[in-house]
Amino acid sequence: MTRKAWAWALYDWANSAFPTVVSTFVIAAYFAQAVAPDPASGQAMWGWMQTTAGLAIALLSPVLGAVADAGGRRRIMLLLCTVVTSVFTGLIWFAEPDPSHALWALACVGVATVGFELGTVFYNSMLPQVAPPERLGRVSGLAWGLGYAGGLACLAVSLVLLVQPNPSPLGLDRENAEHVRATAVLVALWMIAFGWPVLLALPDPPPPRPGWGEAARNGLAEIGSVLRGLPRRPNMARFLIARLFYTDGLNTLFAFGAIFAAGVFGMGFEEILLFGIALNVTAGLGAAGFGLIEDRLGARQTILAALAAMIVIGTGLVVVENKALFWALALVLGIFMGPAQSASRSFMAALAPPAEVSAHFGLFALSGRITGFLGPAVLAAVTAMTGSQRMGMATVLVFLAVGAAVMLTVRPGARH
Repeated sequence: MTRKAWAWALYDWANSAFPTVVSTFVIAAYFAQAVAPDPASGQAMWGWMQTTAGLAIALLSPVLGAVADAGGRRRIMLLLCTVVTSVFTGLIWFAEPDPSHALWALACVGVATVGFELGTVFYNSMLPQVAPPERLGRVSGLAWGLGYAGGLACLAVSLVLLVQPNPSPLGLDRENAEHVRATAVLVALWMIAFGWPVLLALPDPPPPRPGWGEAARNGLAEIGSVLRGLPRRPNMARFLIARLFYTDGLNTLFAFGAIFAAGVFGMGFEEILLFGIALNVTAGLGAAGFGLIEDRLGARQTILAALAAMIVIGTGLVVVENKALFWALALVLGIFMGPAQSASRSFMAALAPPAEVSAHFGLFALSGRITGFLGPAVLAAVTAMTGSQRMGMATVLVFLAVGAAVMLTVRPGARH
């Protein structure tokens, strides 16, 4: 890859620490086990927080993407989103293990999640700047693999430096869960430390550029034009609808995986960290491996193969009762998590008109978030009604299956 491509890919390494440590493996489990009144209500509360964040992302992402296109300010908007994510992630430190701190924890994670997801709009829209059309899959896949490696590295540092040592070399109070809360501070610093190269390597166009007011007006006009044009581009519309469902399933899986493992199999924080490290190894290998062959196999076929595998393996994960078997199935599932997302990114980069790439990646984010409230809401509602985390997690499989069914109707390589 070129120097610009490596600088772009390194941002995946930087920002993947947030979904890995905060949304999935550590802070999510900490909230359910130590902050919320009990694991089941913690899963439900986390679900409603993700629902609220999903609505905000759905409303903001296409508009801000279009504004970035019109104003030529992808870099500054990526910087702002990165700072917001880092700051509110660091503030999770103040969420002590007591139900009275639940609202603070949920608010911090919710705002950080919005900042993270909006940042990916501007980050993903830079992909056509660093890779030619015939190498989109390779660059996207290798970057996604690097992201899993970054999440793995941050988890490993969390385990070795913060969670495992007793007594803590940093003087962290285990009785007040400071060794766990400190992982959020680590993620905030991690994003700042590794997220800057893309901001130097891919500058915005030089002045003169339209002012923010003009960019906003032009951006709103652009997103209106893109939306009005979707009926004339049924292939793009079908892809966005397909992604709407299967990404909702994937996001719900990521958001509740550690909560499920903690509540159903009684995993403690150290075991969850080890589980997360192992899962990131298989996920990273899967993303990088499929990235090497995606340009030959095709992004559409890569997505369909990954979804089919996750549906089959996910069914086993929901019903299995043996912890060792749960571990084995989850690690195999990890192989297919990255390719489904990476291939989606490269598929959109190939479909989007170059002059409207941020607006289309805004729609791309919208398609993953406009029903982003639905997956967590359905999971939370089913969990609350049945009192069963297994029944709640089974709803993820429905979203994956619907997304795969719609994806079968999408024609490969057709912009319209």
